[in-house]
Amino acid sequence: MAARELAEESVDGPYYLEKVSIPEDSEDGFEYEEITVEEEGVTEGEEDLEAAVKALRDRIEASESVPLTERPGSAKQPVTHIPEVVDDFLRNFLVKMGMSRTLESFQTEWFEMLQKGKLKTDEVGFVPDLYTHNQLLDNELKNVQRERDSYKQAALQAGETIVKLQKERDFHRLQHKRVVQEKNRLIEDIKRLKKHYASYEPALRQLNEKYQAALRQKMLVSIERDRVFGQVHNLDSTLRNAHSSPGTHRGPAESQKGQQKLQRSPDQNTRPSGDGVAPYNPTKDPTKTITKHPKDSEFPAGTRINPFLPQIKALSAQNTKTCSFSMTRSLNAHTMAVSCLALHPRKFVVASASDDHLWRLWGMPEGEMIMTGEGHTDWLSSCSFHPSGACLATTSGDTTVRIWDFAKGRCVLTLEGHTHATWGCSFHSCGDFVASCSMDNTAKVWDLNSERCRYTLRGHVDSVNSITFLPFSNILLTSSADKTLSLWDARTGLCAQTFYGHEHSCNSATFSALGDTVASCDSYGVVKLWDVRNVSAMVTMDTGPQPSNQVVFSPSGRVLAVSSNDASVKLMEVASLHMSSLLGHNDAVQSVTFDHKGEYLLSSGSDGEIFIWS
Repeated sequence: MAARELAEESVDGPYYLEKVSIPEDSEDGFEYEEITVEEEGVTEGEEDLEAAVKALRDRIEASESVPLTERPGSAKQPVTHIPEVVDDFLRNFLVKMGMSRTLESFQTEWFEMLQKGKLKTDEVGFVPDLYTHNQLLDNELKNVQRERDSYKQAALQAGETIVKLQKERDFHRLQHKRVVQEKNRLIEDIKRLKKHYASYEPALRQLNEKYQAALRQKMLVSIERDRVFGQVHNLDSTLRNAHSSPGTHRGPAESQKGQQKLQRSPDQNTRPSGDGVAPYNPTKDPTKTITKHPKDSEFPAGTRINPFLPQIKALSAQNTKTCSFSMTRSLNAHTMAVSCLALHPRKFVVASASDDHLWRLWGMPEGEMIMTGEGHTDWLSSCSFHPSGACLATTSGDTTVRIWDFAKGRCVLTLEGHTHATWGCSFHSCGDFVASCSMDNTAKVWDLNSERCRYTLRGHVDSVNSITFLPFSNILLTSSADKTLSLWDARTGLCAQTFYGHEHSCNSATFSALGDTVASCDSYGVVKLWDVRNVSAMVTMDTGPQPSNQVVFSPSGRVLAVSSNDASVKLMEVASLHMSSLLGHNDAVQSVTFDHKGEYLLSSGSDGEIFIWS
């Protein structure tokens, strides 16, 4: 029975089995009742561990169902703490861990020894308070360690945040230093520009003085000219009066002198009848048109036939596919943008002009550099080969046109006359004339033999961006920022026809190989094909919205190449209007040209490279 009671009390752990005697006059005042074995509901035949555990649980549930206020002694003094004995501690531990077989073995051996008297219960003792205190301390230590770990984690996160903030601080410090450096550099640049600007003041003052002196000289020359013309008119009137007076006889010598003076009179045909002196009219001054330099060249006849027409027609008969072009080579030609490419009239040699103030000759398709020219003081905008292939003309932002001799390796002629940057140039097929266009709204025809300007073509109201001669003719084609194209007669300097239709600035215009079609492009990427005979637009293609910089026909006239600001070369079949693009440049494409047979296409751009497509 004692073993059964011990097993029942040790099921849930916090029950203590001690050998104590409770006297009748107990200090706690609790009325203890004697509990018989029958009240536990366990018979002697069922005295085992499982039955004891079940009975104990039923009793616990029955006691929990009674309200706390109804329990006897619940409102009295609390039960004093009784230390736990070692064997109860072991039983509680084994029950808690679920080690039932070990518990049964322990119980069996314990009570056998107890019945045989081998176990001295007075030496068993209690579980020392130090152990329980150590358990409490251990629990507290675990709690403290958990708090320490949480604090450590928070410290680590705070450290990472501090490192991040330090990095951001260092980054902003570097940015601040860079901004300060940029500010100092800009301040230095501004100081240098102010100093440079101040250096212009004496030159501007000197130029202004020269300009005023030139104006005074011009005024004096004008007055002297008017005086001389007045004297001539007076002499003419005197001679006429003397001739018409009755009784006046002139000898043969006097008559001859009078005829010579009449022939030299500038206003002989336009002067009003009468004896008064006619005022000078500069627009009717014949000296403006009859002045001729002894070295002036003569323009060839305008009825010449292009000797290359059979070759052009043969190339036109070939079937050229635009999609067959692919990049075969790229050249790092210049350190700055390559603004123009020009093809040698007979050899596969290409000239390039660049913003780095240099022009260069390249042997193609290998890309071997042959020659470099230096002399312009500003960026180069265009270049053109002499029909003989021995010279090159270049235009520049320094307002000049220069002629370079390959044999001498230097500039042999500088043509000055434009007041703003020159944009383009083109040689006449005879080789004696070169035409140039400028930002000053004019184009000029220069005579290379007399080294002077023969005609200034005025008519455009904005910058003239391109100019080209129709091969083996005296016809010039110009395109302008005033949205028009014009055809000019180079022999007279007069505009023969104007093409209207573009809505934006025209950047380039060119003739087809047969000369019956003109192609043009503008700053919004619109490309137009014009019928020269009907003076009307045949085709309009939109390749925009990026500007188109140059347009050129293939030698056969079947393909049109357009250099675009979107870093591509647009190829358009004239017959089908099929459009394709060649990609490869890293920046805007400025110029494009074909070789003599149309087998190669060359393009140059703002990236300083020349691409060879075949």
